[in-house]
Amino acid sequence: MIAMTNRHSRSHSDVADARALSPMGRAHQEACVVLLAQNDLQTLPLHSRCQHLSSASPPLTLANIPAACRPRVMAAYKLVLIRHGESCWNQENRFCGWFDADLSETGAEEAKRGGQALRDAGYEFDICYTSVLKRAIRTLWLVLDSIDQMWLPVHRTWRLNERHYGGLTGLNKAETAAKHGEAQVKIWRRSYDIPPPPMDPEHDFYTAISKDRRYGDLTEDQLPSCESLKDTIARALPFWNEEIVPQIKEGKRVLIAAHGNSLRGIVKHLEGMSEEAIMELNLPTGIPILYELDKNLKLVKPMQFLGDEETVRKAMEAVAAQGKAKK
Repeated sequence: MIAMTNRHSRSHSDVADARALSPMGRAHQEACVVLLAQNDLQTLPLHSRCQHLSSASPPLTLANIPAACRPRVMAAYKLVLIRHGESCWNQENRFCGWFDADLSETGAEEAKRGGQALRDAGYEFDICYTSVLKRAIRTLWLVLDSIDQMWLPVHRTWRLNERHYGGLTGLNKAETAAKHGEAQVKIWRRSYDIPPPPMDPEHDFYTAISKDRRYGDLTEDQLPSCESLKDTIARALPFWNEEIVPQIKEGKRVLIAAHGNSLRGIVKHLEGMSEEAIMELNLPTGIPILYELDKNLKLVKPMQFLGDEETVRKAMEAVAAQGKAKK
């Protein structure tokens, strides 16, 4: 298991290096952390701040106190996310979005390996969530088969679908980058609030998506013709807050198998990431992501991947390279 720190987070130099603290200073910071946790505060009031810091020092928060100075906090809840394995259209480097592409053979093996990693680590779950797209559903099936928990209840929702790539759906990413430039394709793929061109009724896959009966209950406003990451988060987060969070707080062990962009919305929310930071985050396919949360669903530690560092690194690089033109 490897942990991923948020490289976009910033800490202040006068509290950043735990090794430079005296034993007394370290004890003061530990006391500050206890005050923060006990009173459910994000920032410690000035009158309660550690005595070795001046009034000119930055406000003390859990984020800018060195990890080595924090008392060990036990996780109240654990959450596991997994991005679906490689799909046939991932393999062909095509924009997939709401098109219902199945897993490739490689993707099925990725899902099985992810399930085996969970089995080896002894994970058990109580409830599962996924999208209405078969690449995520089949990934969940294969994971549950691997951990011998196929009997678990599964909730499927369009709100966990991949981002709708609109008029780009079906196009090869490298060919599109060669035609429009890598910068433009990166904007379409990764910008926070700029959607791709919409899918019009003449599009090859318009009927297969927009007229599919699985979306028959959606209102005209709910059924998109394209989505930005911001749009995807706007539909995924209400489901997270209204449906998943209550289950976690009841003590249910939750597994979510979904897509790169719907999962990035949850990650952004949990980690408090900026719009710029989430645009650069590449979630690997088929590798379980573990979050440990306190009673308020705040992070106890950064995301952890159930996989070796080299495998995770290569998987992230492969995702990042999808939108580049072929040399």
